[in-house]
Order: sequence, then structure tokens, then C-alpha cells
Amino acid sequence: MPKYVYIHILLGERTIIIERVVTMAKMLDYLQKYVSGEVAAPPVAQLVGFRVTDVEEGKGTIEFEATKSHANPTGTLHGGILCVIGDSAMGLAYASALELDESFVTLELKINYLRPVWEGKLLATGRIVQKGKTIGLVEFDIIDDKEKLVARGSGTFMTLQGDKASGRLVNEVQAV
Repeated sequence: MPKYVYIHILLGERTIIIERVVTMAKMLDYLQKYVSGEVAAPPVAQLVGFRVTDVEEGKGTIEFEATKSHANPTGTLHGGILCVIGDSAMGLAYASALELDESFVTLELKINYLRPVWEGKLLATGRIVQKGKTIGLVEFDIIDDKEKLVARGSGTFMTLQGDKASGRLVNEVQAV
């Protein structure tokens, strides 16, 4: 069933409202456009330097190349970077199970750092463990290019609907 998305674009003191019919059934259809390159990566992906490599319902995968520019003062990969790519992989997984008119927020994030990383390719995979109507539990693993587990984490996510999701729609963000 088609959904209508209203996009508000501010031009000076005027607002243009564009009505678009979106035939995608779930957010998953949109997220898969990140992988194909049809849609620009989210701003955080561009900032940190990760790439969305796979999205399917309940699962999201991110690839990241750790370099010296991502190091903490001791020379290893900064733990905050691992949090960002882990949270992003979980966010992809959770968003893949949402409708287009829904959004979400991370309520809580926990990470276990299991081995240091200096440089190299990392793969972060997020997967939904349990998703209810409002709250979901999602986990992630980050492995290195030797398939060694670097970090594991989990997060609690809350689905936003109606007015709470308004202004957070992926279509509105991309259009502005």
C-alpha cells in the first residue's frame, strides 16, 4: 500500500511542500539503497569513514578501515570509533524492521572491548535479538580481517511513531 510523505523545504521565508507517493513497504527498502549507492551514506558514515555493505531485515553490516587517524593517544583505535560503528550497525538492523513512517532512538549502549586494533579492516554486524512494539534489544559484533572478535555490544532501542517520529523520517532528512 503506498504511503504519502510530505517534504518541507524552506526557501527564505517561503516553504515548499512536496507530496511524494512512496511505494516502499518498509524502511528496509530504503536502507538497501545505501548498499547500492543510490542514496548517499548518512553523514556519520562520511565523518567516520565507514561503509554500509549489507542490510536485510533484522541485520545490518558495516565495513570500516581503521587508520592512524582514528588512533587514541596510545596508538590504538579509539574506543569511541568502535562504539560509533557498533551503534550504527545496530541502528541499521533495527531500522530495517521499521515502517517508513517510524523512527527510533538508542536508549542504552554497552560495549565490551576484547582486543586492541591498530590498523586494518573491521566488519561490524548488528542483529535484532528481540523487537516489541516499542522497545527492542539489538546486539553487534566487530571482527577484524582475521575474523577475530574485537568488540561485542548491545543496545536498547525505542521505536518512535506518529508525532514523535515526525521530522526524523529518513526521506525528510535526505530531501532537505
